[in-house]
Amino acid sequence: MPAKSAKTNDPPFINRELSWLEFNQRVLNEAARGDLPLLERLKFLAITASNLDEFFQVRVGGLMLMRRSRRNTPDPSGLTPTANLAAIRQRVLRMIENQYSLLNQDLLPALASHGIRLLTTDEVDPARAAHMAGVFEDTVFPLLTPLAVQSGGEPPVVPAMQMVVACRLSDTETRETRHALIPIPDTLPRCVPLPVDDADSFEFLLIENLVTAHAAALFPGEKITAATAFRVTRNGDIAVQEEDAIDLAGEMEDVLTARRFADTVRLEMPKRCPRDLASMIRRVTGAGPDEIIRPDGPPGLASFMDLAFLPGFEHLRDVEWPARNSPALAPGATMFETIAAGDVLLHHPYESFEPVLRLVEEAAVDPDVIAIKQVLYRTAKQSRVIDALIRAAENGKHVTALVELKARFDEARNLHRADELQRAGVQIVYGVKNLKTHAKICLVVRREDGRLRRYVHLGTGNYNESTARLYTDLSYLTCKPDYGSDASLFFNAVTGRSKLVRFQRLVPAPTAMKPRLLELITGEADRAKQGLPARIDAKINSLQDPDIIKALYKASRAGVEIRLNVRGICCLKPGDARFSKNIHVVSIIDRFLEHSRLFHFHNGGDPRVFFSSADWMTRNLEKRVELMVPVEEPALRRRLIRMLDAFFKDNTQSSLLLADGTSERLPHPRGAKAFRAQEHFHTEAKRASKAREHERAMTFEPHVPSN
Repeated sequence: MPAKSAKTNDPPFINRELSWLEFNQRVLNEAARGDLPLLERLKFLAITASNLDEFFQVRVGGLMLMRRSRRNTPDPSGLTPTANLAAIRQRVLRMIENQYSLLNQDLLPALASHGIRLLTTDEVDPARAAHMAGVFEDTVFPLLTPLAVQSGGEPPVVPAMQMVVACRLSDTETRETRHALIPIPDTLPRCVPLPVDDADSFEFLLIENLVTAHAAALFPGEKITAATAFRVTRNGDIAVQEEDAIDLAGEMEDVLTARRFADTVRLEMPKRCPRDLASMIRRVTGAGPDEIIRPDGPPGLASFMDLAFLPGFEHLRDVEWPARNSPALAPGATMFETIAAGDVLLHHPYESFEPVLRLVEEAAVDPDVIAIKQVLYRTAKQSRVIDALIRAAENGKHVTALVELKARFDEARNLHRADELQRAGVQIVYGVKNLKTHAKICLVVRREDGRLRRYVHLGTGNYNESTARLYTDLSYLTCKPDYGSDASLFFNAVTGRSKLVRFQRLVPAPTAMKPRLLELITGEADRAKQGLPARIDAKINSLQDPDIIKALYKASRAGVEIRLNVRGICCLKPGDARFSKNIHVVSIIDRFLEHSRLFHFHNGGDPRVFFSSADWMTRNLEKRVELMVPVEEPALRRRLIRMLDAFFKDNTQSSLLLADGTSERLPHPRGAKAFRAQEHFHTEAKRASKAREHERAMTFEPHVPSN
């Protein structure tokens, strides 16, 4: 939504939340594409539902807290919290209608035609119904704990983000009616397979339907006269009170508990829910009219993601794009030998994340390595990085792990893994007070020829081998002294709670990154005013910071050509003749989640190129510990500039952002060849890997045995 400025000369801003919802619409548009493989479309639908779950927990939850505290100050777009919540609800209702229309009228029938069928209990024949009764008795019934709803009494606490079956019960003798709830544990699968004769088919029930069909076993002497499934979302925007937190780990455990039972921000229950059950559910969840969503189908579509990976249905998925080995890696060489021979730039997931894992794993067992320091924000469930750090500590190396406990929705996992690390002898630091530590950095100190050499990994993504196969990110490995010195200063600052000063090469937030970005943008504007070529290219996930946006507007008015590739939130209003006529904003949604942040400033023909862990959002630039990394090696710098050009060349998966905050898919220019950036990077990595293998094969000298 454009700004509602009091002054016509005020710069316009698009509302942050509505911009995010338009991003989610672009994801939903992928699910609606008939030319994509069917299970890929289902995956995109599930992603939109998962995105909405987090959106309600965090953004809507935060706005509701603001409204309750009577904070009515408008945001930069001109919306107060109350007006924002009203606009969000209107837009979300349209999105949910689109989701369920797509599911019911398109995806479920198409899935059924390919042998993947969602059945109701009425559609299950007697033989299979008997089998499912056994499944319920053996694997479901022991895990269920029904909750009585007392008329006029204190309502039971309904856990968040779980499917719950609400029942109306009638006593078979007295005919008295009462209500009860059956929360379904998350440990149970949402899609329960039915036995089938055809190996090429998969038929299933939803867990709530299986529970409903057999719920009478939980209430002897009573008959279930009505039942419905629902799900409640609670406020996840619960802050840590660090001023009062002596033990941050203990404080985070309290936050996790509070989040499960916080205020309701959304109640999902089907349209065809009986009136008395709907009234009871509203009462026990505390949901007001504005929090209720009535979907035309089962709540919680995020769990349909499991179906997207069903074995035996590979023909309904995209052809795999396996990660390739980087040409920079010599077979048989250690990572230390490889990095010492020259800086390494990796583009994930097209190029394997394996070298990053190898660096930590080799460091853990190398007798010459004396120290490893690493920031851990989000890690894999079975993390090789954490296993390597534990092994390093057990081998007597000095290991420091900065574990960010405030990584939203990964707090529990980080608490658990931090405890493992600490028991192994790793020195644990729980982030920085009042800031999230979001930088991606690993430092390895190694003794070589009587002196210490520092090896550094810097990246845009987490140390997570699972997401490294799904997200596009950059990794940079170097042993240049300036970068190593800066890495040491960085860790000393964050673990010693000293100031993040301006380093030789690395640019940290919250102290230096925003001023440096503003300086670079202003520099381009100054050159444009002098009639010199001036250009800014940036690829980011989100653009929200008002100061950065205002600087871009000024640069545009000065004549700077600005190209922005913004995956998600974009509060800058493109297409405004006064402020942004020279700003072109696109967004790419494709099979991999675009996650890398990459910036190029023309700088009078001497380009400045950076990648970063930070988006151009106030929270990243002012409230997080982040790093922006200059790439100065000419060949690597040219590669990154070509990479940016490829993103802006995409005319297949790219959408143009419009002045009203919506977007439209870029049409293929007449006569132009279709270009898909992600496919280009996949092909490029494959070609480079094969060329390197061929080169090695041609230079291989076979062993000739002696007489």
